[in-house]
Amino acid sequence: MQLAEIIAQIENVAPLCAAAPWDMSGMQVAARRTEIQHLALCLDPTPQSLAAAVALGATLVLSHHPLALKPRLPAQLDSYHAALSLLFQHDVALYAAHTSLDANPEGCVSWLAQELGLTEKKILEPTSQGYGFGLCGNCPPCTLEGLLTSLKQHVHLGTATLSGSCPTRIQRIAYCTGSGASLINAAKAAGADIFITGDVKYHAALEAEVCVLDVGHHSLEEEMMRRFAALLAPRLAAVRVSFIPSQSPFTHVS
Repeated sequence: MQLAEIIAQIENVAPLCAAAPWDMSGMQVAARRTEIQHLALCLDPTPQSLAAAVALGATLVLSHHPLALKPRLPAQLDSYHAALSLLFQHDVALYAAHTSLDANPEGCVSWLAQELGLTEKKILEPTSQGYGFGLCGNCPPCTLEGLLTSLKQHVHLGTATLSGSCPTRIQRIAYCTGSGASLINAAKAAGADIFITGDVKYHAALEAEVCVLDVGHHSLEEEMMRRFAALLAPRLAAVRVSFIPSQSPFTHVS
């Protein structure tokens, strides 16, 4: 299958017009090949994930996070240099669907809303043309313990933390995959009983006027990319599609 055809299918779900202005969604590293037999998806384009993709025979890698948010020279022997070396050596292209995927409420970012049965959904931070960041919706009434039990079926909560006042009854849930602390106030304004996201810093947690469940940056987006792979597989019938799993860089200290 031609590279351009695959990118068209990716951008049907993660349109570049939806990406944030500061983002680097899109082609990260070009390759000479134009015919693709194997697409591998991963959350981060680390040397480990790229090496795993190459070992499987991938000829194109689709990551969520970009290789870098700002262009820079490979002037040091670091992970950036190692990633580039792998891609160049094996003539493998790298494409990133970052905020272009995050901002499409009808795309893979909606997987948690579907699993939690959210209705009457609204975008927390609308941008344009129906795109935006974060979702909020009504859920079947539950306790915090019940919500955590449901979440554990889909994401790892080993390093999760709670802040703010925890509700005794939850009827409306907001969430933002990745780093969504900037949307805490928007979640409160949307009437959420709890806001699920990652990377919440101390002062944001201290000042939160809504219960915030920080599940880490990795868990929600890892599952999102796994589902992106499952979504693309039937659309790219002539191409093998693989998902490269990864581990959070954080571990729980008991």
